[in-house]
Amino acid sequence: MAIRNLRYEGDPILRKVCKEVPEITPRIKELVADMLDTMYEDEGVGLAAPQVGVLKRIFVIDVGEGPYTFINPVIKEKDGEQTGSEGCLSIPNKVAIVTRPNHVVCEATDIEGNRFTVEATELFARAICHENDHLDGILYPDVAEGPVVDLDDLEG
Repeated sequence: MAIRNLRYEGDPILRKVCKEVPEITPRIKELVADMLDTMYEDEGVGLAAPQVGVLKRIFVIDVGEGPYTFINPVIKEKDGEQTGSEGCLSIPNKVAIVTRPNHVVCEATDIEGNRFTVEATELFARAICHENDHLDGILYPDVAEGPVVDLDDLEG
């Protein structure tokens, strides 16, 4: 497939609400394959369609258990809480402390058009919430508990 150009903080597309995907077409399948390639190339654990300039309700995640594709996701349940450092491919080399649910239940459609439900905890739950926020134009600094810091400042 192909590596797509990432959109970065300040790009207005990252602040827009994405539209539902009415059907899984060959173009949608190509987009998802490209998103996975792009995510792996940039060593991310998740990537949402607006991050590659497409205003569709799609994100992909791989936290080490193989890739998941979420089309038209809906978070049905959230509980517990986890607080930790969070970054984003669209805000490179920066992190902030964010509190997210520690457990989520999310319904979505997969790349074959099948509806599924996933129950996620810890990093997987954090990634689902982070990527789902992208679909509504929300970036992690919007929900951070403190300043966004440069990774170089943390290492030095």
